[in-house]
Amino acid sequence: MSSRGHIRDLAKKGVDLDPRDGAGPSFEPNYEIPTEKESQVRELKAAAKKADMVWLASDEDREGEAIAWHLYEVLGLTPEKTKRIAFHEITKDAILNAIANPRSIDMDRVNAQQARRVLDRIVGFELSPVLWRKIKPQLSAGRVQSVAVRLIAEREKEIEAFQPEEYYRVNGLFVTHDGARLRTELSTRLENHSEAQALLEKCAAASFAVNKVQTKPVTKSPAPPFTTSTLQQEAARKLGFTVSQTMRIAQDLYEAGHITYMRTDSVNLSNLALNTIAKVITDKLGPEYLKTRRYHTGSKGAQEAHEAIRPTYVDVETIPGSDREKKLYTLIRRRAIASQMADAQLERTTAEISISNSPQHFTASGETIKFDGFLRVYMESHDDEAAEAKDLLPALTPGEELDPVEITATQRFTVHPPRYTEAALVKKMEDLGIGRPSTYAPTISTIQQREYVERGDREGIERSFEVLSLNPRTGTIISSEKTETIGSDRGKLVPTDTGMIVNDYLEENFPDILDYNFTAQVEEQFDEIAEGKSKWQEEIGKFYDRFHPEVDKALQTRTEHKVGERMLGVHPESGKPVSVKIGRFGPLVQIGDAEGDEKPLFASLLKGQSIATLTLDEALKLFEFPRVLGDFEDAEVSVAIGRFGPYVKHNKKFVSIPKDIEPAEITLDQAIELIQAKRLEEAQRNIKSFDEEPELQILKGRFGPYIAYKKENFKIPKTVTDPAALTLEQCMEIINNQPAPKARKPRAKK
Repeated sequence: MSSRGHIRDLAKKGVDLDPRDGAGPSFEPNYEIPTEKESQVRELKAAAKKADMVWLASDEDREGEAIAWHLYEVLGLTPEKTKRIAFHEITKDAILNAIANPRSIDMDRVNAQQARRVLDRIVGFELSPVLWRKIKPQLSAGRVQSVAVRLIAEREKEIEAFQPEEYYRVNGLFVTHDGARLRTELSTRLENHSEAQALLEKCAAASFAVNKVQTKPVTKSPAPPFTTSTLQQEAARKLGFTVSQTMRIAQDLYEAGHITYMRTDSVNLSNLALNTIAKVITDKLGPEYLKTRRYHTGSKGAQEAHEAIRPTYVDVETIPGSDREKKLYTLIRRRAIASQMADAQLERTTAEISISNSPQHFTASGETIKFDGFLRVYMESHDDEAAEAKDLLPALTPGEELDPVEITATQRFTVHPPRYTEAALVKKMEDLGIGRPSTYAPTISTIQQREYVERGDREGIERSFEVLSLNPRTGTIISSEKTETIGSDRGKLVPTDTGMIVNDYLEENFPDILDYNFTAQVEEQFDEIAEGKSKWQEEIGKFYDRFHPEVDKALQTRTEHKVGERMLGVHPESGKPVSVKIGRFGPLVQIGDAEGDEKPLFASLLKGQSIATLTLDEALKLFEFPRVLGDFEDAEVSVAIGRFGPYVKHNKKFVSIPKDIEPAEITLDQAIELIQAKRLEEAQRNIKSFDEEPELQILKGRFGPYIAYKKENFKIPKTVTDPAALTLEQCMEIINNQPAPKARKPRAKK
């Protein structure tokens, strides 16, 4: 039977923070069984009462150990009739081996999990009210989540402060005496147009020759098998999966018995796995491709499992399942096999081409693979890898003269540090020792759900750049202008105004919580608790003694304005102050203040506008809405900006304005087009309406036809072949006989 994850959790006020006899809080957790778990617990209790022996087989990490302990406590189990087993793969051999070697519940691991849960609850419980009072209601803070937001916010500040610098990159295309083409690049970058022009003028009168050629062997070794974080990173780069998608698919592969446990920071492989992989390599590729390797985990506190992520049966090439499951399985299998393969042997050639009238020179480099080794199976990707592949160079002899075909100097600009992708953020968190394999995906999901961070959707802007081209035959230099798109943040993690303001406030008032070293040290303390080296409530007490006074101080500190509020100036007509701040539903502009006789006016910011950069003129334009465009079908057409963006209003109906139309510039004709397009879409969606019951419709949805009635949706049974033929009475019968909706259960670990 499955417990479907945790069967109990901390109650609403789930940690005892009341001082006892002057000795301080006990930090005793108060657990409760959630309503949606009550029937599950009743079934488990009934089954446990009848059983001679109960085997607790949850995962072996701390979370799994805590699940086993909660089951033991809630089901009223006893040591005589309880055995704890764990395995890293769902295979017959692994399960039989676990049954042959049962153990007791590891309370040190349970206490490490309790410590994490209690500490995170204390931080959230104490910090959130501070944010409600100082910034806006319903905000929340989290120990690991707030540090992740800090990483993204700091990167954004670096980007805002970045000043691009111009330079020119010079490339030369040459031909050898036997007609082979050679692409080269000047060994130095030139600072400006003048330097580029001067060099090309020299090249027009120069001769070119191969100065020297160097060839040296290069050895490449494979990457170790996957851990949780490296799987998340590679699945993002190679397959385009988000971190949460990767973990969801990996969970399905694990539960189907295809891979080992997917929450691990170990790169170790079992002897059984090493032997199986060796046989696959030898049989399929030959003994020369085999090189047995034992990897050792370098990350601090690696304890979540004993093996890297690998297929349970390495010799199985393909599995049944969805396309995504097959892709992820293939990635895991290839990485595991490649980790036990021979190094790749390459030969790298570098050539230097002299310019007769200049001390500068061009260089060309290329690689040839002498023995592919592990590259035959798998090549690791990198976020910053160069897009240019190294080509094979033609045969070159020192002293050989080359004929120039074209030499170009291209204007370039230095680029700001990139915004984090989900995978890059995981890597950074792992490097800093923040979080553990089980926390990366939930952390990234949480900061997006809380609207501190969002996935970028800007395509970027066009920028022009100069290209100077020398025609060596005529000696003429032509300047041309080209364009490129820069600044795209599509799919990258971008902090929202709320995220930036909350981060700045926490950094100023709670530096410990956002300190990277402190957060990593807390993880190490959890590791020590899990190893039985320290008592969890004592460690929580040390943290609380430092943290609680900071909370009290923050609550007592009075500020003239809301945190993050900016005064933009004065309204030119009324003389009232104009400010921008975080409101209950997001960033907004305010004219006037609450102390005056008249109520202040408010306007929401448009998408793409920011509290940090908004000007007074931009703010005042927001109050031009709602803007009346004219009449259509004897009803007024107006434009306004709502919580979810700009829209057209006509006859009590609302139509969203697409991103490519500025709400301040939309015409009546464009608005009418949008209104008619929405009508057409709704007409195509509407299968049937009833005059006698206007609130009931049969509509076409993403998953097929359904009945909409009084703002609720009802499934049409599969036995109905023609929904358009349904009568009003039949529709009401379907509505009245609709089964009660199932309670939504959060996806949980076993």
